[in-house]
Amino acid sequence: MSLLQKIKTLASDFSEDIINNRHHLHANPELSYQEYNTVKYVAEQLRSYGIEPTEGVAETGLTAIIEGHNPSKKVIALRADLDALPIEEENDVPYKSKNKGVMHACGHDVHTSSLLGTAKILNSLKNEFEGTIKLIFQPGEEKNPGGASLMIKAGALENPSPSHIFGQHVMPLVPAGKIGFREGMYMASADEIYLTIKGQGGHSGSPHLLTDTVLIASHIVVALQQIISRNKSPELPSVLSFGKMEALGATNIIPNEVKIAGTFRAMNEVWRNEAHGLITRVAQGVAESMGATCEVNISKGYPYLENHPELTQRARKFATEYVGEENIVPLDLTMGAEDFSYYSQEIPACFYRLGTQNIAKGITSYVHTPTFNIDESALELGAGLMAWMAVSELDK
Repeated sequence: MSLLQKIKTLASDFSEDIINNRHHLHANPELSYQEYNTVKYVAEQLRSYGIEPTEGVAETGLTAIIEGHNPSKKVIALRADLDALPIEEENDVPYKSKNKGVMHACGHDVHTSSLLGTAKILNSLKNEFEGTIKLIFQPGEEKNPGGASLMIKAGALENPSPSHIFGQHVMPLVPAGKIGFREGMYMASADEIYLTIKGQGGHSGSPHLLTDTVLIASHIVVALQQIISRNKSPELPSVLSFGKMEALGATNIIPNEVKIAGTFRAMNEVWRNEAHGLITRVAQGVAESMGATCEVNISKGYPYLENHPELTQRARKFATEYVGEENIVPLDLTMGAEDFSYYSQEIPACFYRLGTQNIAKGITSYVHTPTFNIDESALELGAGLMAWMAVSELDK
C-alpha cells in the first residue's frame, strides 16, 4: 500500500475521533487568550496519541514534535488556532456551545480537531518518512496583537526551526470536498482606527454657542475616504471603513465628545504606514479647522498574508494528488485578515482553504455568524490532506 493510501485509510479510521474532538471543542469554546481548558484538552489528546507537547507557549498555546527517520533532514510546521468568538450560537445541534455568548463561529474548532487528526496520522506513520513535523496550536487569532505574533516571540519557530509552514482554514463559500489555493498576496493587513473628537457641546438650538462635535465627526469620516480614493495607487487593494460612531447627546444636546471606530486594510506595508500618517493628519486637521480637537489611536494589527509562490504551487500539486484536479479551486484576493500572516513574514508559508459548504444540508452560513456550521465530511479530508502535504514537502 502506498503512503498516500495509508494516510487516506488512517484518516478514515480516525474520522470518528476527529469528529468527537470537534464536538467537544465546539461545545466548550473559549475567547482569545482565555483558551486554558481548550489547550489542556489538546495536550491530553496529543498524549493519548503518544505525542508529548510543550505547554505554556505564549501562555495558552502549545507546540509538539513528531520525528521521522533522520529528524534533522527538514522541519515542516503545521498550525491551528484555538480561540472562539463573542457570538451567541443559534444552531440547534447536540454539540451547541455551552458557554453563553461564546461560539466557534470561525471554524477554529475545525482547524484544531483537524490538526489533531493529522498529528495522530503522522505519529502512526513516523517510521515511514524522514524529517520532523512541528505542530503549533496557537491562541488569540481573533484579537490583536494576534496569537501568532506571541507564539513567534515565545520561540515557536525555533528549536527546531521549520523551513516552511502550512495553515488550513474553513471556507463556507466552497463545497465540502474541494480545496482552495492562491499564490502571492492573499489576505490584507488589519489595523483598528479609534478617533475621539472633543469640543464644547451644548444646546442644539444654539449652534453658534457650541462646537458641533457630531457634524465635525461626520466631516472627518467623509474626508478620510479621500485617503483611499485620492492618495492610494489604484493598483494597491485597500479599504478604510468605519462601523461605529458614538455620540451620547440627544435631540437637543450636542455632546462634548464623539467617538469613531473603524478598520484600515492594505496589501502593501509601505502604503500601510503612509496611510497611518495621512489618517492622523486629515482627522486632526479637519477637527482643528472646525474648532475641535481629534485624538487618533491606530492599533496596528496583523500584516498582510503572503503565500509563498513555489511552496503554494507544490501544495496545490500535493492536494491534486490527494483529491483530484477537479476538486482544486482558485481563491480570490480578500480584504479579510488572518494572523497566520505573521508566520508568512518569517518563513515560506502556504495558507489554503478547506471547503465546508453543503447546500443540500442547509450548511451555507458564513464565518462570524451565529449559524455557522460545517459539513463534517470535511474533517476527514482536512486531517488526511494536511498529513499528505506535510510528508510530501518533507520529501522535497
